[in-house]
Amino acid sequence: MQLIQYPAQQQWAALQQRAAAQQAQDVEQRVQQIFEAVRQRGDAALLEYAQRFDGADLASGLRVSPEELAAAVTQVPSELQTAIRQAHANIWKFHATQREEEKQVETMPGVSCWRRAVPVQRVGLYIPGGTAPLFSTLLMLGVPARLAGCPEVVLCTPPQPDGSVNPVILFTAHLLGIDTIIKAGGAQAIAALSGGTESVPGVDKIFGPGNRYVTAAKQLATRYGVAIDMPAGPSEVLVIADESANPVFVAADLLSQAEHGPDSQVILLSDSLTVLEQTQAEVQRQLAALPRAAVATQALTESRAILLRTPEEMLYFSNQYAPEHLILAVRNPEELAEGVTSAGSVFLGHLTPEAAGDYASGTNHTLPTNGYARNYSGVSLDSFFKKITFQRITAEGLLHVGPVVEIMAEAEGLQAHARAVTLRLDAIHSASSTPTASARPAAHS
Repeated sequence: MQLIQYPAQQQWAALQQRAAAQQAQDVEQRVQQIFEAVRQRGDAALLEYAQRFDGADLASGLRVSPEELAAAVTQVPSELQTAIRQAHANIWKFHATQREEEKQVETMPGVSCWRRAVPVQRVGLYIPGGTAPLFSTLLMLGVPARLAGCPEVVLCTPPQPDGSVNPVILFTAHLLGIDTIIKAGGAQAIAALSGGTESVPGVDKIFGPGNRYVTAAKQLATRYGVAIDMPAGPSEVLVIADESANPVFVAADLLSQAEHGPDSQVILLSDSLTVLEQTQAEVQRQLAALPRAAVATQALTESRAILLRTPEEMLYFSNQYAPEHLILAVRNPEELAEGVTSAGSVFLGHLTPEAAGDYASGTNHTLPTNGYARNYSGVSLDSFFKKITFQRITAEGLLHVGPVVEIMAEAEGLQAHARAVTLRLDAIHSASSTPTASARPAAHS
């Protein structure tokens, strides 16, 4: 990690830059080619990409069979099954509290408005495989999808070279009641979900993290009328540590993000040079024992340890950076947390590791990266709903609100808008002055 002491604020923007691993234009062009191939050739293109990128010959087809799904349960150690079930319960409990009661509001006498949460009908979940199959992400996406009541859930995940899917991912899918599972990864999986193929149902919204190709593919999918959870790229964490911080804990937190991938980024801020130096030394000590040391080492080349003067200055830097994960390893974390305005998820105190949120505390770990925490939230139960507004207006209500609409519509020069109200008001006034209902003129629609 680079050590920078008391940088001037003019330097902060440069220090807050994420690593640019590859030219975005090149990535977008390659993803566009993959989209075109999948949209033109469907399953055939997916089978070809599975062979090329995953080294998998999917002779038995793209879909996971019921037999494969059932067999996965026997391949997952009971201890891990128990842990996954407990994480599932915690995530369910936290997300269940996010349900909103439908409330009807009378904005004027006779004018009623309300909003109803309707589940997204078809959702696609993308779960990376590769060197670290993220079954935990499947929990984070599958639990709120089920709580929301989404009728159709499609899971895409890369096949292993032997054509199988990681059994822990299959066990987790089985626990969630997901049985439409597609052996497809990368940009090609996103392309299939966005338009559908012979084996892959097209969906309305796509969720899930991935590398730069998956991220570019998700953004491209929006051009085809498919929504996405958020723009998300490589993992990142920012730690604010004062003199009370334990360098051993802080180093472990930094490495827990660095091991995600070579393009992950970790930032350490402190007002104590001693903490920075001791943490750097501890990072090197712990790094030597990590199985993914090579990956973490590469990530650390674009990571920084920065000495600043006060907790307030560190928080200001953090809010500008807008980290995916923010750890407040300080003496009074609740007090400092009051000033957080931009972060995906915040971890308070010395005994709250970011890894707990990644797996089992209950909060969602699918979070905005690359500074998008300035304007995006992490995945929640709301992410799987559409909010539809409803309204009902009685004759009394139209007498109240109608003149307001007429005046505003005429001021905007939209006479048809005004007339839609005027005709109804005329019908109401006419009906109220006519002694028999049979003589009432019909209101225009």
